[in-house]
Amino acid sequence: MSDIVRIETNQRMSRVVKAAGLVFVGGQTSNDRTLDVKVQTARVLDKIDGFLEQAGIDKTRLVSAQVWLADIERDFAGMNEVWDAWTAPACAPTRATVQARLASSELLVEIAVVALA
Repeated sequence: MSDIVRIETNQRMSRVVKAAGLVFVGGQTSNDRTLDVKVQTARVLDKIDGFLEQAGIDKTRLVSAQVWLADIERDFAGMNEVWDAWTAPACAPTRATVQARLASSELLVEIAVVALA
């Protein structure tokens, strides 16, 4: 049985969980909510890069991603522009993108990923 490693854990959640050969990075949002979707997406992806590094891997190990947009019609193209520039060549994960009401009206994007350890 494999160990479970939790990174940046509090009473409510862990930002990252490593278990069974996988790394789960919980939903990430931009700390600066005044920015447009492109900049919010870039900030979220920077956070994900940092969490993957803490787990000892990088984005080439991604296997799955979930993206939530507050307004998919308005922001899908902008988010994709940043996502496409960030994704490692030939290493794109499976991905689902949906519209959702996020935790704050200023949040435009939230992203969670799963990767192989």
